[in-house]
Order: sequence, then C-alpha cells, then structure tokens
Amino acid sequence: MARLIHYRFKGQEKTISFANDRFHDLHQAVAAAEGVDLTQYLAMERQVEQTTRGGAALRQFRDAEFKRMGFTDIRFEKK
Repeated sequence: MARLIHYRFKGQEKTISFANDRFHDLHQAVAAAEGVDLTQYLAMERQVEQTTRGGAALRQFRDAEFKRMGFTDIRFEKK
C-alpha cells in the first residue's frame, strides 16, 4: 500500500507517493524525486553510524544534511 510523503524543497511544498519496496526510507524517496545524488551522503552516514552510539547523532546528521540540500518539513501525510 502506497503512502504519501509531504515535504518542502527549496521553498516549494510537494507531495509524492512512497512504497517500502522502492526506497529504504522517506529521505531517500524525496531525494530521488528531486534528482539529488546521495552517494556521498550515504558513505558519510555509514561512517557516522559506525563511530557513534545510539541514533541521536545519526538523526542529527541526517537532518542537517537534508536541510543543507534544501529539504525541510519531511513527513508522512495523514490520510
């Protein structure tokens, strides 16, 4: 069953569909929708994950990087 993702990219609000079989998480889905290459981001994410304990540092890194790329307010849309 497809879900909807609502996000803002460089000031424009957008909504896309999301399916678990195509993307690992909603951040990868919005990056693919906007044509953003995540190769360097994923490599750095792996390094952060290996060097830190818990998920807080990883979430903070992810949020900061996606904000730097121009994404804000990424969330699943309620139906």
